[in-house]
Parts: sequence; structure tokens; C-alpha cells
Amino acid sequence: MAGFLKEVPNKTVNQGGAKRPGLRSPYEQTCGLVYFGRMLDKIRSIARGELPPGHVEDFEKDFDQKCAMFLGVTYELLVSYANQGLTDEAILQSCFGMGHRRSEGEIHMWNEFMRKRGWNDELTGLLQEQKKKRALLSRSEIQTMFQFIDADSGRVVNDNHTKTVGIRKRSAIPAKEWPSGKATHSSDISERLGLSEAPRRKYHLTRLANY
Repeated sequence: MAGFLKEVPNKTVNQGGAKRPGLRSPYEQTCGLVYFGRMLDKIRSIARGELPPGHVEDFEKDFDQKCAMFLGVTYELLVSYANQGLTDEAILQSCFGMGHRRSEGEIHMWNEFMRKRGWNDELTGLLQEQKKKRALLSRSEIQTMFQFIDADSGRVVNDNHTKTVGIRKRSAIPAKEWPSGKATHSSDISERLGLSEAPRRKYHLTRLANY
């Protein structure tokens, strides 16, 4: 499983006039899950005093809460695990071990939902505001919040948000059914993430053929 984890360089980048620690790209995956590693990077950086909590944008705080909700735990529990020195893998396995192990289909839907945030949805206006704030309005290739985060960190912006990423086999964390009595269909996930019916269609959170 360690093969899924990547070493994070110990560096800082200058964003908006403030020194910020080098955080992973939101696209980077931990055991197949996007954004999770970046969220833990922020938690650890705040605990070390490298990243002032006030420098975390509100939309990323919302992403953090949605990630915790997707895993079926509280954000405070994730903070506690990270501050105890647990690895990314150990924290994720602890969440899964509490009865919230997500299937391949659910992880796929989470990844698709997150990587398209800001692209023709209710966050599009906020994305434009953030681009203006960072003098990035001329960067027409930045169409999602993930792309904005990468551009703001000085990374090359990818344009794969318009392509559907297929589900890849990940034997490291075998999927299993939800605990008895809990729904596994996409509408349940959408409701837990706070999506309305209309945005749910935009993000293509439909039930998968093999799911």
C-alpha cells in the first residue's frame, strides 16, 4: 500500500504575500482518493505553525468537511489522527475500519465530483473571484477549483476535468458493501455531500453499470 503514498517535499511557496508550506496537489491520490492527502498536509502544517489557519480559503475548508463526510467521520477526528502522527494510509484505514469503507464506485464518484468543482456549477462565480484575487483572470485554462489550487501553487495546470476517468483496480484496499441498513447508491452519497438534484446531474453522479 505504501506504493500509493508519495513523499512530500519540505518547502514553502509564496502565495498572496504569505509564506505557505508546500502542499500536495489536490489531484494527488491516497489509495485512489483525491484531495485526502492535501487535506492532511494542511492539518499537519497548521499544527506545526507553518500555515496560519486564516490563510486557508473557505472553499478548501468546505472541501475538508465534504471529505470527512464522505468517509463517514468528523473533520475533528481526522485532525486528531493527523496530530497523533499517523500516516495517511493509517488514517484512511482507521476511517474504513469504523465501518465506512467506500467501494470502488463510490471512490470514483467522489473523484469525479471533486475534480470538476468550479466547472459550470455553483462555485464558478467563486472561482472567478479567486482568480481575480490572485491576478489569474487571464488564465483561461483554469476552469476548476483543483486547477486554481495547482496554478496558485505554481504547478502546471492539467485539463482533464472534461474527461471521465475510468475506475482502476486497487487491490490494496478491497471494496466491500456498506454496513447493513445503509444505502450504497449515488443519491445517498450526493445527499451526504449536500448536493441538490440539479448539480448532481451536472457532476454525472449517476449509478455506475458495474456498481
